[in-house]
Amino acid sequence: MTDPTPSAATPPPLPEQSAAAAAAGAPAAAPAAARASAPVDPDDTGVPPVRGEAADVGRGFFSALFDLSFRTFITRRLASVFYLVGLIAIGIGFVVYLVGGILSGISMLWFNPGAGISALIATVIVVPVLTFLAVILLRFVIEAVVALIAIAENTERTAQHTKR
Repeated sequence: MTDPTPSAATPPPLPEQSAAAAAAGAPAAAPAAARASAPVDPDDTGVPPVRGEAADVGRGFFSALFDLSFRTFITRRLASVFYLVGLIAIGIGFVVYLVGGILSGISMLWFNPGAGISALIATVIVVPVLTFLAVILLRFVIEAVVALIAIAENTERTAQHTKR
């Protein structure tokens, strides 16, 4: 029995004509054999590409910061700063909880050795696992916000290029 889905190694077939040609109402191009020699952009969506860095698109940082209409986004520019600050905060929390848990477990050893050993083992296992999960959650949240901003910017750019 053959699988109808193409394998991951084979690229999907290209359309008969580009998006720009289809939008202009041009008839379909020559057969695929004749088109094979011409270089074709597989991402020919009709939307012009962004030139330069993504942070350079739009106005300056401070004018965007005080834009009361929220037409310019600064989140993409500050995502790496937010991530770095979040990592530093998580690192400080890791050190505080690890040292505090170890000291608390050691102090329990004098009165209840079983509870002290349990606290030490739990601290050494739980604090690094929770720290790792906090880093993953921070990355997910920042990526989600950046993705939403990118979608908004791309939608606005597409709407500007489709106005007649």
